[in-house]
Amino acid sequence: MFSLNSALQAEVNFLGRLSHPNLVKLFGYCWEDKELLLVYEFMQRGSLENHLFRSKNLIQKLREARNGKQDFLMLIFGLVVHAGSIAIEHLSWDIRLKIAIGAARGLAFLHTSDKQVIFRDVKASNILLDGSSLSIAIQNYNAKISDFGLAKLGPSEGNSHVTTRVMGTYGYAAPEYVATGHLYVKSDVYGFGVVLLEILTGLRALDKNRPGGRHNLIDYAKPLLSQKRKLMSIMDARMEGQYSSKAALQTSQLTLRCLESEPKNRPSMKEVVEALEQIAAIRKPKESKSKSVISSPSPLI
Repeated sequence: MFSLNSALQAEVNFLGRLSHPNLVKLFGYCWEDKELLLVYEFMQRGSLENHLFRSKNLIQKLREARNGKQDFLMLIFGLVVHAGSIAIEHLSWDIRLKIAIGAARGLAFLHTSDKQVIFRDVKASNILLDGSSLSIAIQNYNAKISDFGLAKLGPSEGNSHVTTRVMGTYGYAAPEYVATGHLYVKSDVYGFGVVLLEILTGLRALDKNRPGGRHNLIDYAKPLLSQKRKLMSIMDARMEGQYSSKAALQTSQLTLRCLESEPKNRPSMKEVVEALEQIAAIRKPKESKSKSVISSPSPLI
């Protein structure tokens, strides 16, 4: 039976023997009185999830609260108290690509290590970012894969998959895994495709607050990824002017490949890394004058 302690033991087992610039570092652990505590490196910028979605949630809360003066003032007070940790930062196109490449490299390493590892829980909240909160230099925002509690060793030689209890996060889990419990190395690729789609659109994989028919981002956005005009209608407006249409379209096409229903039709994570690096080399449009790694904040209200 799965337990919290078994998840923590899995963390120790995997991170204790794996080392890569795009995997979070495990510094040590303490096991006392049947309690297991893990000590990781500090990732100053938190998770990709926070940067993609937190600012939108904050703006929405302010809009909802402004009709009630007391609630509004309390929310503003909270913002002031926690300003350092909830500053609204809109990730630029370049930084989003850098994060995607870093996470892809981490997954590619797991998939090609001596003992192949399937991460099993690829999602934006498990991609952590380093860098000082006082700096916006491009040297920051190095992505590292975290939370190995659900990781599994890959299939033995001659087998295409492992069969295991279905676990992970709905909305990111590959369809073949959800339907059969068959876990492939390329099940991780599907989850990464969902993250790529979130990076492109700035929208969560699942959001019940979106209008009917749009709750599931894959169902809603996937049909729009293959045509440039339709793609531009769902691109995150906070990145406007920061990328070329060629780069956006190539990223969307890569996303579609990652989201293929059949695992065998998805690229390997090594191929994903190579494709993203080629996209990152595409020059930005000349009319874009923005050189900052974070776009200017939008008005709160």
